[in-house]
Amino acid sequence: MDELNKIFQNYIDKKTFPGIQWSIYKDGKYLSGKLGYSNIETLKEIEDDTIYRIFSMTKPIIAIVTMQLVEKKLIKLDDPIDKYLSEFQNLKVMKNNKESISDLEDLKNKPTIKNLLQHTAGFSYNFHPDVLASEYTKQKLFNERLLSDEIKLLSKFPLYSQPMTEWRYSVCIDVLARILEVVLNKKLQNILKDNIFDPLEMKDTGFSLDKKKSQRLMALYHYDSQNNKLIEEKNPLDYPTNNETYARGGHGLYSTINDYNKFCKMLLSGRSNAGVQIISEKTLNLIIKNTLPDNLLPIKIEGDNSLEPYGWGLGFRTMLFPEKNKNIGEFEEFGWGGAASTYFLVDIKNNLFATLMTHVLNGDRNLNVDFYKFIYSTFLNSK
Repeated sequence: MDELNKIFQNYIDKKTFPGIQWSIYKDGKYLSGKLGYSNIETLKEIEDDTIYRIFSMTKPIIAIVTMQLVEKKLIKLDDPIDKYLSEFQNLKVMKNNKESISDLEDLKNKPTIKNLLQHTAGFSYNFHPDVLASEYTKQKLFNERLLSDEIKLLSKFPLYSQPMTEWRYSVCIDVLARILEVVLNKKLQNILKDNIFDPLEMKDTGFSLDKKKSQRLMALYHYDSQNNKLIEEKNPLDYPTNNETYARGGHGLYSTINDYNKFCKMLLSGRSNAGVQIISEKTLNLIIKNTLPDNLLPIKIEGDNSLEPYGWGLGFRTMLFPEKNKNIGEFEEFGWGGAASTYFLVDIKNNLFATLMTHVLNGDRNLNVDFYKFIYSTFLNSK
């Protein structure tokens, strides 16, 4: 895999990334590598068990637990969210001009659990350039309060848009995580431990780190593109290191590449390495089907042009138009990434998954593009 390491080394030499860890699984065999540093001040190298903030790669884990509850008939995809969270019973929606969070109209349809998984429920996110996102930040929506309190505060804001009128990446999965807590009457930390981490033996994955594990955490950086340098983020917003009451649905987890590989491998079949069924194949096949109508495509996130070939399943991007990706990739290849440039893909048809770990906010998105191209040009003859 010298060729792939050379591609990654180029990013490190350009000082856009301090270090990179990668893994590719194909037909029962793993290939992996690590290069660069987990801390550019101390020149500490990346280790096999380096820990990363995986940010939005938390979301697919929440999605799988949600679908476990659907399988057990504890919830239904079409259930309105206020069935479980009464604080959302009086939701209003910003009017079409989107100029004021006080210029509102009534809901036409209540947002559902399916809408949360789809990011079509009408919420926003703090990084979007809209007035609602600005208000989220102004009211300190994102801090270390309990998940239940976070969602109560969120319920006081209107929706940005009517449900199912646009795909808008949002705080949907935080709402979903709170619904899991209400239905199962357990804290999210314990739900994920019982349903995912213990059966998959993901021993290094969770919302907080003890002192010993904190020493394995890669330093978090922000790439300053104007000055072409990496700046360490000492205290990232809403991502505490050692707060045992802290949990979120949309971000917040720490993990290692080996742990996340166990989750990805499960997504090939629905089963753990030991044969424990986490989710049925039938449900897995449903999750990776595009759920969005044509009028909600293409999906877009500010500053990211890589999503045009994709639709959206139940918690994951899913490849819909390989022809819009220069015919690189496979129909219904699925996955997601994280704000600090982490990334994963799963391809059931080709018995393949791949994981990329690093720790850079505002990172060069070409890193994932080059990883993806390498995988499909090396392991599969793309059409």
